[in-house]
This record gives sequence, C-alpha cells and structure tokens, in this order.
Amino acid sequence: MKKITNPFITSGYLSPQYFCDRKEETKELIGNIANGNNVALISSRRMGKTGLITHCFTKREIADKYYTFFIDIYPTGSIRDFVFTLSREIVERLKPFGQKAIETFLTIVKSLQAGVSFNVMGVPSFNVKLGDIRSVETTLDEIFQYLNQAGKPCLVAIDEFQQINHYSEKNVEALLRTHIQQCHNARFIFAGSQRHIMDKMFTSASHPFYQSVSIQHLEAISMQEYIQFAMDHFEENGKYISSDMVESVYRQFEGITWYLQKILNTLFSMTPAAGKVTKGMVVESVEKNVNSYDYSFSETLFRLPARQKELLIAIAKEGDAREITSAQFVKEHSLTSSSSVQAAIKGLLDKDFVTLERGAYHVYDKFLSLWINRNY
Repeated sequence: MKKITNPFITSGYLSPQYFCDRKEETKELIGNIANGNNVALISSRRMGKTGLITHCFTKREIADKYYTFFIDIYPTGSIRDFVFTLSREIVERLKPFGQKAIETFLTIVKSLQAGVSFNVMGVPSFNVKLGDIRSVETTLDEIFQYLNQAGKPCLVAIDEFQQINHYSEKNVEALLRTHIQQCHNARFIFAGSQRHIMDKMFTSASHPFYQSVSIQHLEAISMQEYIQFAMDHFEENGKYISSDMVESVYRQFEGITWYLQKILNTLFSMTPAAGKVTKGMVVESVEKNVNSYDYSFSETLFRLPARQKELLIAIAKEGDAREITSAQFVKEHSLTSSSSVQAAIKGLLDKDFVTLERGAYHVYDKFLSLWINRNY
C-alpha cells in the first residue's frame, strides 16, 4: 500500500495501519454478528462509530461471508429518502461482484429496474431519482425480499439511526421492525449518536425495537493506546511528539476520536522533518482548527432564535451543564426564565447543537464550544 502524506486520517477509513486500537470493540461487534445478533452501536458524535464499522467490514470473517452495506441516514427526512439511500448503496456495493449480482437484485426489486442501466462493459449506473420511487412501501418490501434472498448473507449498517424519529411519516420504527424481524438472511447494525434517544428506542417497552438487539456502547479509546498510536506515527515519519503533548490534546477533547485526529493531523503537518512538537504548537493547532470555522459558527449563532442562542452560550460556558431550569442556573447565566429554558433546550436538542448524557448537557461540537467561550 502506498504511504500517505499524513497518517492522521480525519475522514473515512483507509486501512488497519491508520486505525487506532478498538481490538475489543471489533471482537465484540463481529462476535455479535457472527452469532446472529443485530446490534445497536451507541456513542457520542465523532467517537468513531463509522470507522469501527468500516474496520469490521474489512475483516475476513465479514468480507468473505457477507455482502456489506453502509448508509448514513442523518440527511434523510422521510421513508422515501431512506429507501432511495439504501437502494443506491446496494447497487454501488454490488458492483465489484459483477453484473449477475446486480441483475439478481433487479429481478427482485422490480420497481427500480428502469432506473439502473449497464454500459457495454457491464458496469451499472444508478439513475433512479427520488421521485421515481412511486410506491415507497412496495420498493421497501422488495428490498427486504432481496436481502432475504441474496446469494450471500447481508450485513446492513444504518448510521444515525435515531433520525427515523424525525421522519414525516408516523410508525416508521414499527414498519422497519416488522421487515427486519422477517429478514433471516441479514444482520443489522443500528448506529446512533443521540444516546438518550437510542437508549429509549432499544430499552423502552413502548418502542417496537425493544429488546431486539445486543447493545454496544462505544467509549473513548484508552489514553495510553492513543498516546502510543500517535507517537509511533510521528516516529515512523522522522518526527517527535512527547506523551505529555498527546495527553494534553486527549484531555482537552475528552478522547473524542475525530477531534484528536484533527489536532494531530494539523500538528503533524506543522512539524518539520526531525522536528519536535511543542506546547505552543498544540495551542496554535487548536486555534487554527477553531478559526477555520469562524464564519460558519458566526452564521450558526446568528440564525438561532435568541433564547436558544443564550442557552447554547450558557451551556458552552458551563461545559457540563446540569439542572439548567434551576433558579440558580437561570440567574447565573442571565436567562429569561425556567420555562424559556425548557422551550429552548428542546430546540437545541432537536437541532443537534446539544447532547444530553448522564443528566448533563454539552455542546456536541467541541470546536464550537471553544469558539463560544473565546467570543462571548
């Protein structure tokens, strides 16, 4: 494999060489799938769920046995969007298996036949438009028929699964649960980052997916593992970073994988050959990354309703905000009233600006939190 310029990957998955640890989590996830269990994979945003799933997909015990499909439904807003995204992913992922594999799919999913064409080399093109899916339930039913009859077992990972709660249609959970329950040739990974919603979906008796999965919570990579990972990559490239420097970054961003990778990526590019990372470089690296979002963050706060903006700033300044409707919190942060806080927090949670974990509210974007504390 060709060596890359910067070993700290900030988007997607490249290879095990650039993937830090997660040995136990990989073993647990593959073990659950191999033993016939569907899995709810739950963690904070940017903790590395997508990387872990993709890493598992590359393992021989998965890659050799399963057709693997991964869809991110965060941008979707309806079951029609979901069906379109899943059907496109299936066609794309079947391409390496040749024309026959896709023809098998189209034989069963008749409603999409007109939207998939082949060139003279037999390479397919997915030409379906969202509006071409006339009967959503028919196409969804056909897709699950395909998953049940595919030539190999299927593994379907659905990222940001809690998004189905925001779909325009009602009873989407029940609809998908019915199809999945009857699909014996496929296993499913339901990944989600809004812990309070995901936990409720899979542990509350009032929800269709109650007790239907093995639940796996993804926590931060251990600090020592990440320190060694970072130091090794610097050393392999003729550069040096001390364990103290890596630890300072790890603690500042609470071990959240994406932020660690972003800062280390910047530090690696800043460090000359045979050079050493200094404390000042760490500060500069964080500033560079936060500053790069300056316009975006300014626009974000400008567009927020006043009460939501005030509460977002208060939570950012608190860091770990608890009892936000208490008189003390309202007074300390010059908020209007407890009732206005209740209304504002609902909006912030719905928009994903804030997360609720273990009774505490946090600004989910650590860079945004730093930016707010610097500017307000």
